Amino acid sequence: MAHYRADPGSFYGLDLSSVFPSQLVRTWHIQLAILWVATGFVLGGLIISRIFGGKEWKGLATMTYFLFGAFGFVIFGSLLAEWAGLAGWWGNGSGSFWLGSQGWEYVEMGRAFQLIMIVGFLVWAYVLIRNTMPALKVPGKRFLAWVFLAFAICVPVFYIPAIFFDDMTNYTVVDTWRFWMIHLWVEGFFEAFATTMVAMIFVEMGIVSRQRGIKIIILEAILTFMGGIIGTGHHWYFEGQSTFNMAVSSCFSAMEVVPLVLLCLEGWRFYRISRVGGAEGVGQQHKWVFNYFMAVGFWNFIGAGVFGFLINMPIVSYFEIGTYLTPNHGHAALFGVFGFLSLGLCVYALRKNLNDAQWASVKPWIKCSFWGFNIGLAMMIALSLLPSGFIQLWDVIHNGYWHARSIEFVTNRTMSLTGWLRMPGDVVFILFGAVPFFIGACKAWWINWQSRHAVED
Repeated sequence: MAHYRADPGSFYGLDLSSVFPSQLVRTWHIQLAILWVATGFVLGGLIISRIFGGKEWKGLATMTYFLFGAFGFVIFGSLLAEWAGLAGWWGNGSGSFWLGSQGWEYVEMGRAFQLIMIVGFLVWAYVLIRNTMPALKVPGKRFLAWVFLAFAICVPVFYIPAIFFDDMTNYTVVDTWRFWMIHLWVEGFFEAFATTMVAMIFVEMGIVSRQRGIKIIILEAILTFMGGIIGTGHHWYFEGQSTFNMAVSSCFSAMEVVPLVLLCLEGWRFYRISRVGGAEGVGQQHKWVFNYFMAVGFWNFIGAGVFGFLINMPIVSYFEIGTYLTPNHGHAALFGVFGFLSLGLCVYALRKNLNDAQWASVKPWIKCSFWGFNIGLAMMIALSLLPSGFIQLWDVIHNGYWHARSIEFVTNRTMSLTGWLRMPGDVVFILFGAVPFFIGACKAWWINWQSRHAVED
């Protein structure tokens, strides 16, 4: 995807566009990012609800396998169907809308796959309810359990607006619901569910007091339910919104990052105390889980807070919308917050299933991946996306939006250079982030599998 920007004409001399056209690669890139995060949240919800409830009901393993298969079918099936749609397999009528791509950014998935995913999310919500029910009877856990379930149920329910339009609906109506998905589902309820999961894990580990965790979750709930819906309006530039609504929406949108940042600052305060004589066992046992969650707080402040606030103000967005400052915010916020959260939940799952000796052989891979992801993402932003965004914004102001978006400008020498500068960060991100994490996860699974079968034998 990045190579198409740096060198649109070829892929090191190969005509790769005949097999993987840019619109397909872009669709896959966005879909995989969102669906990967959603899958990570499904994983995290299952783990936390099971630990929080304290009991495992009969049939949980079967339901988990069903969810695994359903999400695999939706994700990989939709990607292949989108490829087939661009190849003309579904024709030009409603077949492509139902099976291929709907043609709307962030909700490209065919309607049939959307309906299956909604069913999968509802089954997941049912499993969470069953897992968490024992905690509803414990006074000390009851409130957190109810809040956790409320936000978990909001994940499938607030995805339903993705089916509130069809292939003949007016553009303004479609774009209104599309940004409802982009902002209120991903940036709103994902953010609220993320804050709740981090708070529950911190409370379970003893890093944050139950009272402090509850207060931060309530603050997030206020900003999401009262401010998140209003904040969605900062996207609606082309739906006839008033100037006042745009300004207020921008402010509310910028405030949504506050609770998760406060939660991570509270966790960091505990961790510093633990290193000089507090709960040393918790701090050391879950060090890399904690580090991944601290990365969430850091990138939430930088990506969603600083970079988001930079482009959300209406007067800036008027000139900036659609330039590289938008993906600069998107990469830092989506992977930086939700990506690191999903990875942190995975590390939490790995650590809970390994003893200290087993974890010692996995930890170096997780440690390497942590620094590889952070350094790679920082290089990606500092060397490529942020400079490209400022260069393009400067051209918008001086020569007009049409000029900065023209093929002549985005492929000139300077912009191509910043495109090639994306490579160092991507290489670090992949080779020192993604690959070591994959190896560490596979190694942990293999150790766990061997231990379980050794006990059975």
